[in-house]
Amino acid sequence: MSNSHPLRPHGSVSEIDHVHLLSEQLGALVPGEDYSDVTFIVEEKRFPAHRVILAARCHFFRALLYGGMKESQPQAEVPLGDTRAEAFSMLLQYLYTGRASLSSAREETLLDFLGLAHRYGLQPLEDSVSEFLRTVLHTHNVCLVFDVASLYCLDTLSAACCAYMDRHAPEVLVSDGFLALSKTALLTVVRRDSFAATEKDIFLALSRWCRHNGESTAQEVMSAVRLPLMSLTEMLNVVRPSGLVTPDDLLDAIKMRSESRDMDLNYRGMLIPEENIATMKHGAQVVKGELKSALLDGDTQNYDLDHGFSRHPIEDEGRAGIQVKLGQASIINHIRILLWDRDSRSYSYYIEVSMDELDWVRVVDHSKFLCRSWQNLYFPARVCRYVRIVGTHNTVNKVFHLVAFECMFTHRPFTLEKGLLVASENVATVTACASVIEGVSRSRNALLNGDTRNYDWDSGYTCHQLGSGAIVIQLAQPYVISSLRLLLWDCDERSYSYYIELSTNQQQWLRVVDRTKVACRSWQTLTFEKQPACFIRIVGTHNTANEVFHCVHFECPAQLDVEVKEGSPGLGTPDPSSSPQLSQQPRPPRPSRTQNLAPLHSMSPQPSPSSSSSSSQSNH
Repeated sequence: MSNSHPLRPHGSVSEIDHVHLLSEQLGALVPGEDYSDVTFIVEEKRFPAHRVILAARCHFFRALLYGGMKESQPQAEVPLGDTRAEAFSMLLQYLYTGRASLSSAREETLLDFLGLAHRYGLQPLEDSVSEFLRTVLHTHNVCLVFDVASLYCLDTLSAACCAYMDRHAPEVLVSDGFLALSKTALLTVVRRDSFAATEKDIFLALSRWCRHNGESTAQEVMSAVRLPLMSLTEMLNVVRPSGLVTPDDLLDAIKMRSESRDMDLNYRGMLIPEENIATMKHGAQVVKGELKSALLDGDTQNYDLDHGFSRHPIEDEGRAGIQVKLGQASIINHIRILLWDRDSRSYSYYIEVSMDELDWVRVVDHSKFLCRSWQNLYFPARVCRYVRIVGTHNTVNKVFHLVAFECMFTHRPFTLEKGLLVASENVATVTACASVIEGVSRSRNALLNGDTRNYDWDSGYTCHQLGSGAIVIQLAQPYVISSLRLLLWDCDERSYSYYIELSTNQQQWLRVVDRTKVACRSWQTLTFEKQPACFIRIVGTHNTANEVFHCVHFECPAQLDVEVKEGSPGLGTPDPSSSPQLSQQPRPPRPSRTQNLAPLHSMSPQPSPSSSSSSSQSNH
């Protein structure tokens, strides 16, 4: 057999994997003294071991056993203080075999085992034990686990413990583990806005903790109680007799309670990140508005003129509205609503939140803006029990229609300016519910579909006649924008001139781009000072080839880092080396004959139900 022709068998027989045998055979060395050359003394128990195996598996033992100290001597005996024998036995088993049985270990042993993994720098083991502990949290062990996680700065495990305690706060407060919390861990827990227990229960639990751990730190511990959230009766009959709160602090709390707005009080609320809590599963219900049952049913597809929405009449006083009661006081910073959008109408509205249905705080104000379809709304986090959506305008009639409502707390970053969302990604897309409401195209939203490759003489663009009309894009909601990007039709060498205006109501327009005296072609990246916008109007003023202005693609804000200063002639013919995105998007083939762009049909909106003779006409 020639060595120059290596065998290439098929299947897994070419790789030998006997790792399980290695693990078993090394594990057989753990209980006995065969070949051992070091002995650890833990709680007066002897653990023979093999220094080369421990050194290979753990940097700590490599430094300890081969560092030139007395532990490096043959047959050395190494005492390990502050270590439990049962946990150390598990550690040796893991170091020899790579395995550890966590489900059969006692909770105390698991926490000691976790401590050894942290002490000896065994990060994979520490992660695995932490992950297991996250799956077995309950009210009787969560405080103990949190204390250990805080001690070892295990952020993921600590966060899991806090989230569990937030969801089961009343049960945690009466558990034995709560009394065993360190002062630092205790204050971390009860100072959280999301620790959703009544203030009376928190006060009573902290009182028990002080009696159990000594009252020398009572003043600091009691500072975590939000006294103004308690009723006057509770402060006088529960707090005052305990003697744990000074009379001055009690009087200050009573004063704040009586003089402050209810929504200015530092309420606690349930925190369930990234999950819609306006559902029947979470106990939410619509308490005001017409056709209540449709709003929270989760159906965002099946709605028309007659069903699938809630509504209220639009009144000048603004006393009407659609009101949702959440299952419990909750922390939210994000609301999504779906405005009825089966035609081209727009709505204006505002949203308020409350804890008691008496004191309302406005968190979203779109009463001066024209909005349509899905609204993605963000605001500083608030604790609330009630949410009220009040329509102030409908471009068709005097009824406000709402198809869906969602609210939650999100960790997604967002930026607000004067209450409006600063757009960080392209919001001029069909997915973001933007639409082209004026212009001519073979496809209604060709301008917004993201296709920058497939356009030619006949299709793939939106246009308007020079001197007549414009191309107008409506965004779903007001955004603060400071850049735009568009692709002018460039299948030949023609150039264009144009200007761009912004509006929030289609009445007042602000010109932010003026290229009426500049010859522009192909990609245009435009920047300007931040402005609120619901509508963008692109007006062509010149075309070197004919009397029509053609635009292939539009986005806002601009999604490239390439910046063209206002007044410059645009990107012109792109240099592939300086524009990587353009180099990946080759220009469509140019026709072999010279021709003008084919005439297109004007864009026609869908029929408005206001012209229908249906019985629901007055409500739609």
